[in-house]
Amino acid sequence: MAELVPNPLYLALRDTLSAAEPMLTEIADEIETQYRAFHSGRVWTGPAAQRFDEQLTLHRTRVRGCADAVLSDLRRILASTSPEVTAEQARDIKTRYGLT
Repeated sequence: MAELVPNPLYLALRDTLSAAEPMLTEIADEIETQYRAFHSGRVWTGPAAQRFDEQLTLHRTRVRGCADAVLSDLRRILASTSPEVTAEQARDIKTRYGLT
């Protein structure tokens, strides 16, 4: 049986998830903070503020949805990727994806 080595694609996906998760969480948290501040009633009121609120709500929903989708996809792909492969497969994966 061939000796198994760490799968470079698995490692890259794991590193990507580790890097992306805090950044996406920070972005989602920051837009949530701004959304709540806007809805405190102390920031801005009136017709223009209502139109702005509609856009802010739309962007908030998109940011949160996109962040969740990216993290979900990374977790799903990582879960379906073998953590170990043969040395030959590891070389092929490195070449195919330009991994070092």
